[in-house]
Amino acid sequence: MDSDVLIQTENLHVRFSRQKEPDIYAVRSLNLTLKEKETLALVGESGSGKTTTGQTLVRLLRPNLGTIRFNGEDVSRIRGKSLARYHSRAQLIFQDPFASLNPFHTVSYHLQRPLRRLRKLSSKEAREACSELLAQVGLTPHATFENKYPHELSGGQRQRVAIARSLAANPLFIVADEPISMLDVSLRAGILQLLESLQAKQGLTYLYITHDLASARYLSQRIAVLYGGSLAEIATAEDLVQHPAHPYTQLLLQASVQSPGKEAVPLPEKHPGAPDLSMNRPGCPFAPRCLYAWKKCEEEMPQLIPIAPHHKVACFLTSSPPEKPNNVQGP
Repeated sequence: MDSDVLIQTENLHVRFSRQKEPDIYAVRSLNLTLKEKETLALVGESGSGKTTTGQTLVRLLRPNLGTIRFNGEDVSRIRGKSLARYHSRAQLIFQDPFASLNPFHTVSYHLQRPLRRLRKLSSKEAREACSELLAQVGLTPHATFENKYPHELSGGQRQRVAIARSLAANPLFIVADEPISMLDVSLRAGILQLLESLQAKQGLTYLYITHDLASARYLSQRIAVLYGGSLAEIATAEDLVQHPAHPYTQLLLQASVQSPGKEAVPLPEKHPGAPDLSMNRPGCPFAPRCLYAWKKCEEEMPQLIPIAPHHKVACFLTSSPPEKPNNVQGP
């Protein structure tokens, strides 16, 4: 493990059980590496496994197989005090600022609780730190916000409180789970700029979860594309947007450039639908939707292989393409 690597997963699997139904794998054989002070964007449609990945990395969920290493330490199955210590270094910003804050408690309560539980501050120290946190996220003067309840705040203000709460533990690693998707368009740039500023000042490492390639390109140095719980492609942000290699990445890019307010143009895919997450799923998870899929795609799972410096893709079209995949020209 390189000295500048903060968090790394190896062959990570997360399985969910269902009554009278076969188990499903929301995350399968996932290998990710995040360096110190880096932002890695995890991109994909709803149901691709992004949130499950994020919650597993901060150990709100426990992986069924594989390992998570934080600064070289295996945190995959820690419990009790060891897990509490890890939570002081790894935090999560939830997607929904309306649901992630308790409506019965004030802003001050939301911030002072982690300050006292995770950083063991006294009441006086926690009050002072609370004021500093509100200033860090742009909620000033702090006295205006400390005694307010969540329903008295705007959506953007709620999300800033949620960000301040994640900072209260003094973490090194933060999973930001679609932190702007529930906000008005006019507020999104301000939250992204805040995250960028906090990273520069505090040396934070982010896993930025989103379905929006534009914000991923703005905030992150690298982008990983997830589908059906498996990595489809990973590259530098600029290279992935300019030279997408996986058909699913190309589909996401095409969807992102459709003009709002106009009738959506059908995307180039065979059968739109959710991926098969069953344990015995054969082949590439994107094969049922892919215009270029051929027999090998339906039978074997492609491995993530390098196609350029800092650019990897899991697709047989790039490693061993057939002469004529279903009589369709490849991407």
